[in-house]
Amino acid sequence: MSRATTKTDLVIAANEGFGKLWELIDSMSDESQNATFAFEDRDKNLRDVLVHLYEWHELLLTWVKSNRQGDTRPFLPEPYNWRTYPQMNVEFWKKHQNTTLIDAKEMLKESHSKVMELIESLVNIELFAKNIFLWTGGSTLGSYCVSTTASHYDWAMKKIKKHITNE
Repeated sequence: MSRATTKTDLVIAANEGFGKLWELIDSMSDESQNATFAFEDRDKNLRDVLVHLYEWHELLLTWVKSNRQGDTRPFLPEPYNWRTYPQMNVEFWKKHQNTTLIDAKEMLKESHSKVMELIESLVNIELFAKNIFLWTGGSTLGSYCVSTTASHYDWAMKKIKKHITNE
């Protein structure tokens, strides 16, 4: 499926991607789910991938809530920007080194539900028309939603598949 440009396509892509992600995870043995990835990377196991997705959901939810309440803020929290966000991802990784895989799974399921509730609360024009919300800059709110759901789920599945292949 191409990148969503309507609310309907976004809801379908996000939910299908999330479903496929869990099918992939459920197909793994407990040993594989808890194993360290054989390739060098920031995300060294399944838990790391899941908390990464969770943290990006939280970025979206916090950003939208704050801006809707009149507290104008950028998507990425200070001191990060689009050039330095990899450092933010490392901080997310550090923050969750004591999070269990079980907790990471629950956190992600809950944050996905909240993101989908947010998406469902908006109409197509609010998601995909430019200049509806000044705080989205030259982009659309929907593009942020796509990036933090369907596109990010694809990224996660690629990492997990690489882990499964390298076992």
